[in-house]
Amino acid sequence: MSILEIELTPEMRQRLREKAKRRGLEERAYVQTVVMHYLSQEEAEQPKRSIMELEGLGAEIWKDQKGALLDAQEYVNELRREWDHRP
Repeated sequence: MSILEIELTPEMRQRLREKAKRRGLEERAYVQTVVMHYLSQEEAEQPKRSIMELEGLGAEIWKDQKGALLDAQEYVNELRREWDHRP
């Protein structure tokens, strides 16, 4: 026989009890509900990622054909000039 230990906050325990009660479930079904909830949460958890993983993405749009960095303000000014000429 295997034992599964699940730590639930009192609030989570109460919410799950109420959920089981609303569905007309007995205590055994409540325990099954808790286990299913726990397992679904575990599956849904994704490894934490850092925003720093995005560093450098899209950097190529800020380089000209020779690889030199573009001036951000000049880029915005160019876009605005294009807007002025649109019909």
